[in-house]
Amino acid sequence: MPPQREWFEKDFYKVLGVPADAPAKEITRVYRKLAKQYHPDANPGSEERFKEISAAYEVLGDDARRKEYDEVRRLGPMGGAYGGRNAANGFSFRIDDLGDLFGGIFNRGTQRGAPNRPGTGPQRGRDQEAELHLSFEDAAQGVTTSVNVITEAVCSLCNGSGAAAGSAPTVCPTCGGRGVLDDNQGLFSFSQPCTRCHGKGVVIEKPCPRCHGNGMEEKPRRVKVRIPAGVADGQKIRVKGKGLPGRNNGPAGDLYVTVRVGSHSLFGRRGYDLTLTVPITFPEAALGTTITVPTLDKSVTVKIPSGTESGKTFRVRSRGIEKAGGARGDLLLTVEVQVPKNLTPAQKTAIEALGEATFDSPRANLGVS
Repeated sequence: MPPQREWFEKDFYKVLGVPADAPAKEITRVYRKLAKQYHPDANPGSEERFKEISAAYEVLGDDARRKEYDEVRRLGPMGGAYGGRNAANGFSFRIDDLGDLFGGIFNRGTQRGAPNRPGTGPQRGRDQEAELHLSFEDAAQGVTTSVNVITEAVCSLCNGSGAAAGSAPTVCPTCGGRGVLDDNQGLFSFSQPCTRCHGKGVVIEKPCPRCHGNGMEEKPRRVKVRIPAGVADGQKIRVKGKGLPGRNNGPAGDLYVTVRVGSHSLFGRRGYDLTLTVPITFPEAALGTTITVPTLDKSVTVKIPSGTESGKTFRVRSRGIEKAGGARGDLLLTVEVQVPKNLTPAQKTAIEALGEATFDSPRANLGVS
């Protein structure tokens, strides 16, 4: 690996937090600790930090590269740091992007049809997204189901060559198959993807009519997904390794399934708690009663004490939605006292008698009659 511009711009020892004279074992120990701490799977949002750590160890973890890095840092920019050693000492170098080394791990793979420079090594496949609609009950109790996604596979017509039948890719005449073009500027030698072949090193004069020269075609597939109990509407479930396949033997991306939960005819939801509104009669509210109410699995009885007001909520423990670890939320039962609209003569007589027997007005403390 030739010297890189980042060798002068970045202090890899500072990135890892080790002194410049740290032994190789110490550098490896610190790198493993940091890589575990900042790995994107364990610490979402830390991809850039992880790349920086990996880039530093890519140099300091190799004795030969570390020695050359130390020499470049010692010489400084005027001593040929950008150019490794100056031309009089035998070589200069091209400035390449370290992202080529690690971008394949995090950039979700190259976009379909995008340049794929030769020699970049394994590239991680892109992540995919899918949407899954579940019933209220399935979301609450958990379910194993499948989702339909579109994947990329080697084109069955050209076997991945990208060329039409009877033809084949040819070496790019502009870059000679290297995939890059050099731009020499004195001590510096910059390289960039070839504008003719877009970094592939080959050109396809007659593209395959099915994949249009990409070498890959889209195919539908079904992916099994385990949805845990208690999943909420809009929540994303990650299915590791079920995204698009990687390139050059790289790992596949991940599949992120967004769950859409339907409504229920009886229950509402508040976190892991179920909500339910039940009507009761005025005598039941005044005298108290015991009612039977449904839950997601079986019915339970709830005691309504005398004097219960309309809108009162009762908490029924562990009759809600299952949480991680087996615990469950509660059932929040709200009662509404129904006032009869069409009274029979007997009901009217009874209510009038109750009114005559009621001496305390509920409006007395308001100063109104």
